[in-house]
Amino acid sequence: MAALPSCSPNKPCRSLLVLLAGVTVLLVGSVHLCAATLDEDIELIWGASHTYFFMDGDTETLALSLDEQQGSCFRSKGTYLYATISMDIKLVEGNSAGVVATVYTISEGPWSYHDEIDLEFLGNLTGEPITLHTNIFANGEGGREMQFYLWFDPTADYHTYTIEWNPKYIIIKVDGKAIRAFKNYQDQGVPYPTWQQQRVYGSLWDADQWATQGGAIKTDWSNAPFVAYYRNYNTTWCQPSPGVAWCGDEPRDSTHFDLDPQTMADLQWVDANYKIYDYCTDHKRFNESEFPKECYLQRAGV
Repeated sequence: MAALPSCSPNKPCRSLLVLLAGVTVLLVGSVHLCAATLDEDIELIWGASHTYFFMDGDTETLALSLDEQQGSCFRSKGTYLYATISMDIKLVEGNSAGVVATVYTISEGPWSYHDEIDLEFLGNLTGEPITLHTNIFANGEGGREMQFYLWFDPTADYHTYTIEWNPKYIIIKVDGKAIRAFKNYQDQGVPYPTWQQQRVYGSLWDADQWATQGGAIKTDWSNAPFVAYYRNYNTTWCQPSPGVAWCGDEPRDSTHFDLDPQTMADLQWVDANYKIYDYCTDHKRFNESEFPKECYLQRAGV
């Protein structure tokens, strides 16, 4: 997939009462609406009538929903340059084919050189695995897709999804386990996000043109509204080595951000068991001489 859409609505939305009446059936007996404080850190961009805050036990939670009229989207009020960003997400239950839930970061400068770190959860038929689709853009250059199945049912409970972005690596984690690491090869001519602040977004939208089995399985709107739940949004600024003012000043020869043995082991385990697509091994897409430069550098262990 190309870059994510910039959170624009699809169609005029239904009234709030109609949507909440449909969703309340799913929530009765387990949660209650409340005056949440999560909105101190995020703001709703579109689909406000399809978006609501509630208390799930003792935890304030944001529900995004999608029907045939419209989806929903939020973004962070703050922007970040080198940070660890995490959120707990419970994905759409049941038949979610065609539906995509996201959490991602994106810069706000001209599109031609934008930066972006994507996590997209591609819905599927009931009983079929949901795909976690990841991509990284730097200086407007993307096409760095990797896809994974997860080792649990992401619709049954909340799980923590993390983007760790520092001057040496972008690391994507699930429940603290690293599933992908993209190294900074900027000194080798490979673009890397080093100077543009990025804002965090989350959305729920219809992508049945491509999301499930290449678009072969379409969204079944009789299952609408589709609902995904987000909570525990946390951001932590990158911490440099002692004596270094900020992460952007970290010396190039510093080992401060090197991958530790546990992270390396996690990456190897996921690669062997749960990775289902890697652009660096896609010989149908690239001739051997056409692979992106970072693919050769990774193979060489640089």
